[in-house]
Amino acid sequence: MEKIRVAQIGCGKMSKYIMKYVYETGCDIVGAFDINEDLIGKDIGTVIECEDKNIIIDDFKNLDEKLSDLKPDVAIVTTMSLISDVHEVLRICAKNGVNAITTCEEAFFPSNSNPKIFKELDVLAKANNCTITGCGYQDIFWGNMITAIAASTHNIKKIKGSSSYNVEDYGIALANAHGAGLSLEDFEKEIASADKISDVDREKLIEDGKFLPSYMWNVVGWLADKLELHITSMKQECVPQTYDKDLHSKTLNMDIKAGNATGMSAVVTATTEEEIEIEAECIGKVYSPEEFDKNEWTIFGEPDTTVVVNKPCTVELTCADIVNRIPHLINSEAGFVSTSKMGEPKYPVKSLNEYIK
Repeated sequence: MEKIRVAQIGCGKMSKYIMKYVYETGCDIVGAFDINEDLIGKDIGTVIECEDKNIIIDDFKNLDEKLSDLKPDVAIVTTMSLISDVHEVLRICAKNGVNAITTCEEAFFPSNSNPKIFKELDVLAKANNCTITGCGYQDIFWGNMITAIAASTHNIKKIKGSSSYNVEDYGIALANAHGAGLSLEDFEKEIASADKISDVDREKLIEDGKFLPSYMWNVVGWLADKLELHITSMKQECVPQTYDKDLHSKTLNMDIKAGNATGMSAVVTATTEEEIEIEAECIGKVYSPEEFDKNEWTIFGEPDTTVVVNKPCTVELTCADIVNRIPHLINSEAGFVSTSKMGEPKYPVKSLNEYIK
């Protein structure tokens, strides 16, 4: 089979690794797109920090026309964190029959937070025989790693997880979504207040496509789906994180004053018909000098099991998982398909095109 042809959409921090990994796993990049005028017109080698690849970054506004001409096998979308923000680019991919995989955190399991957009994209992808999915770090470290441990547990009462990451590593959109740099008063108004609502009001927001989920909201939905659990109730709470000294954020290009929000902790709790509770917390913030990424999950039952991963290279792991999932994406049935339905991720020892059915 010929090399898998990839279009890169979003040429910021994440794409540096993704495009490098795409080449190193035997695929070709045939197009790249961005909205940043400082990047448009440059060779992608500038982003990867290598020799020129003779692929010039094009303006995103040309995406629809160029995808129709390029006919890539896969589009990798590394832009925003909410499904509403990547809706248009995923719609363009589905319209052109291009399989799309995105780092958008809500796209990991969007049916439980924005069913309106999920259904629209699912129908369009099926009509044009392509697949859309969301993937990344959570696919392994918040998902398949947990379900694998669950598979070796006799009886489960509760699954509890916590993961932290430095918002500096992911760009300004993610930092803003976490409230980094806000005063505590502004954090309460702009971030925390959104979750201080009744279950009925939250369901209405979800139906209307106006709900703002934390990353763990979609992860909890993914875990329940993978484990075949049936959720009866869910809630989330967003709490500001602070530091007792001023912290400089390169991403925000500002000094965050002591006591202001450096980011947030979002805790999602779900109950299920099977009486297994899932509680998951993600902590995203601008790190102080002594802080580092940490991932810790415990399954309570018979027996209790805790797994801790200190200092994971979250960015690289996210990008590698996205690229390694490309064969699963291409081999999947058409539609908006969660990786919870794509089987277990595997390390590819051969070029990715050799895994295409």
